[in-house]
Amino acid sequence: MKPVIQSLFLRNLFFTLLQPGIVTGLIPYLIVRNQLRSLFAKPFEIHHYLGIGIWFLGLIILTDCIIRFATEGRGTISPADPTKRLVVKGLYRFSRNPMYVGVMLVLIGEAVFCPAIALWMYTISVFIAVSVFVITHEEPRLRNDFGADYEEYCRRVRRWI
Repeated sequence: MKPVIQSLFLRNLFFTLLQPGIVTGLIPYLIVRNQLRSLFAKPFEIHHYLGIGIWFLGLIILTDCIIRFATEGRGTISPADPTKRLVVKGLYRFSRNPMYVGVMLVLIGEAVFCPAIALWMYTISVFIAVSVFVITHEEPRLRNDFGADYEEYCRRVRRWI
């Protein structure tokens, strides 16, 4: 593996574990950890399978976006190490923020699988925080970095879905 590609791979792995890993893995686990033993002691019901399906769809979307950020954008998912090129292919043809859609689907899948009010409240809070971050930080930075290309992209593609 070339040093530049290897560095980009390692940076993406680090930021994936750090950001969506904590948001969709560690924090939800900490919220429901006391319920997990009893949850797995019983046979699965329909909502468990539905939750797994939603979670898996979110994971596929998230993975695709991370790969596109590295291969097409030449950067990472982190605002601290952003892409060098505007990514507009794949799922980015349908949503300007499919990575966040993927994160939200993972969280919704977890909340459907383990229906705890605290997990639903956390999921809603994450969506609000992400929305505020996208509107106040990401979009202005992208306008500044990519100018007219980003403006045209915004005219063609919705923010979410």
